[in-house]
Amino acid sequence: MNFPQVLLIAGWVALSASAALAADQPIAVKAGSEQASSTADKNAIASAMSAAPKKVAAAATIVAIGANGKMRILRKGNNGFTCMPDNPTTPGPDPICMDKAALEWAEAWMSHKPPTVGKIGFMYMLAGGTDASNVDPYAKKPTAGNHWVKTGPHVMIVGAGSRFYEMYPNHAQPDTAVPYVMWHGTPYQHLMIPVK
Repeated sequence: MNFPQVLLIAGWVALSASAALAADQPIAVKAGSEQASSTADKNAIASAMSAAPKKVAAAATIVAIGANGKMRILRKGNNGFTCMPDNPTTPGPDPICMDKAALEWAEAWMSHKPPTVGKIGFMYMLAGGTDASNVDPYAKKPTAGNHWVKTGPHVMIVGAGSRFYEMYPNHAQPDTAVPYVMWHGTPYQHLMIPVK
């Protein structure tokens, strides 16, 4: 199983993992199901599990970036969700957990390819997210015109058709306390839904 630049998935809302954004090569997952043996792996699993509800996280596959820059499986799951721990290079917590369709959507975003419209995916970021541009899917830092926003705990719906997103606020500088469309008008627009 390959996860191209999976570190970017954790940063697709955060978009501040600049080291990962600089890498354009796929990150391969080591073959087999490695068991977490170190304290660092156990901490990474706990962080990744904080992204989703307990029952979802308990049965999810947990992946992390190794010291060599390659993705490795910390724990194999069986419910179709993949969770990743907080990215320590970003200013805030940003563990993420997503279903298979959302993972495919994120891979399309990372590859600068259009995602499959109508293949709806679901993501959890219940620990919150780091700041990101609300208008530029590839922004690495705030600028005068890229409408940087901060998000708290939220879930996301990705891959829907444009008619779905037109039902929700899509302002460049949204009220992040209510559902809104991030990256409106791009192939990567998605619905952000705050939860508390």
